[in-house]
Amino acid sequence: MLKKSFLTAQHTLYYGTKARHFNTTNFTSPLLKRMLWKLKEMERASLPENDLKEYNELLTNMETIYNAADVCLEKGPCIPLEPDLSEVMASSRDYDELLWAWQGWRDTVGQQLRPIYSRYVELSNKAARLNGHTDTGDSWRAVYESPTLEKDLEQLYYEMKPLYLNLHAYVRRALYHYYGSEHINLKGPIPAHLLGNMWAQSWTNIIDLVIPFPSSTKMDATMAMKSQRWTPIKMFEEADKFFQSLGMLPVLPEFWVKSMLEKPLDGRKVSCQISSWDFYNGKDFRIKQCTKVDMKDLLSVFHEMGHIQYFMQYKDLPVVFREGANPGFHEAMGDVVALSVSTPSYLHNSELLITQIEDYESEINFLMNIALEKVAFIPFSYLVDQFRWKVFDGRISKEDYNREWWNLRLKYQGICPPLPRSEEDFDAGSKFHIPGNVPYIRYFISSVIQFQFHEALCKVSDFTGPLHKCNIYNSQEAGKLLG
Repeated sequence: MLKKSFLTAQHTLYYGTKARHFNTTNFTSPLLKRMLWKLKEMERASLPENDLKEYNELLTNMETIYNAADVCLEKGPCIPLEPDLSEVMASSRDYDELLWAWQGWRDTVGQQLRPIYSRYVELSNKAARLNGHTDTGDSWRAVYESPTLEKDLEQLYYEMKPLYLNLHAYVRRALYHYYGSEHINLKGPIPAHLLGNMWAQSWTNIIDLVIPFPSSTKMDATMAMKSQRWTPIKMFEEADKFFQSLGMLPVLPEFWVKSMLEKPLDGRKVSCQISSWDFYNGKDFRIKQCTKVDMKDLLSVFHEMGHIQYFMQYKDLPVVFREGANPGFHEAMGDVVALSVSTPSYLHNSELLITQIEDYESEINFLMNIALEKVAFIPFSYLVDQFRWKVFDGRISKEDYNREWWNLRLKYQGICPPLPRSEEDFDAGSKFHIPGNVPYIRYFISSVIQFQFHEALCKVSDFTGPLHKCNIYNSQEAGKLLG
């Protein structure tokens, strides 16, 4: 991988340097001007050779630390994040067991990453400045081509904040009833390990603790999927079928042959971090996912297949244009379809919901489940890059990484670590996108625009009624607009 990264950088440097020789002021073709403008952005390839080698090694080491990490039981084997630790966080209701998994993952990953990350920041900033940016955060924001991006995002966050605060208060009260005053302060933050997810970014796994009407219908198709013996392959086939029902493109044969759609049964150690891949030859598009047969992963499957559909839609453009309108668009493409998949009408038509009950209590349960996924995610998706932008521009020093990470999580999410943390720790590194060098604000933007896309698709498909009931399956008109 290091060799391939170096060869890619050489290619980028060669053509980027050539592109910088052109003065495009008097060019009449906007496409040619844009192509050259994009080629001039060389990212890491602009680093001197020794710095580039070190930078690539740092990124490889950070990803290796993350992907190879596991947490050892006191009397038993060591277990990885996926699926084992994630399953503990999702299903356990034992305060101390959750604390063990939460702390073990951070102590294993973050403490190894801490001494590496500050050097990565130095080299990443150097590359950004060689490309004309003030720092890495500035270069990441530049891809959105909006001079008011930060101001616009802040406004969006504060518009949605009251909804989050209501959800937070409701969930905190429910956790108080379950765990008691010993662990939950009704006027304070929520301990970060009690929300059903290693990073407290999605709260859907604790729906059993917070569901408004426990005796009414729950819109979780997991039991039906398992009783009907669904497989990971069938989940991807259903997603492909959905896109085809819109008149969009079917996945190509290479996808089924070359993708990793479930964890290998031969015991090989693999990275289960979900990702989609475009190999830029117009026919090879793949997904890497250790898929489990449950409702949560069904929605993930549709999300990733949205990336694949986007790859296929722009496969005939020049290589430099084969990307989303901006990174937020790419994330929204799969999620906009998943909004239809989670509706009672889709689940009923797919025989995953026996009866399509539409009484008030069932509807509120359904909306609560959506809120635990979508509303709970808003502040987390906003703060991850707030943290990194401040690290890159120096507002957060390497001596204060962990303290400032938790200050932001308290400020935006209203959560706190369940036990004291120190500057020996690097808890931000427990989230893949930090060591993986993947910008995160795309997910915050997607959390807004996917609903705007959904509204437009529902309108063109002649749907009438509340937006959360809209299912665009089989709508050719919606497919044309999405395409």
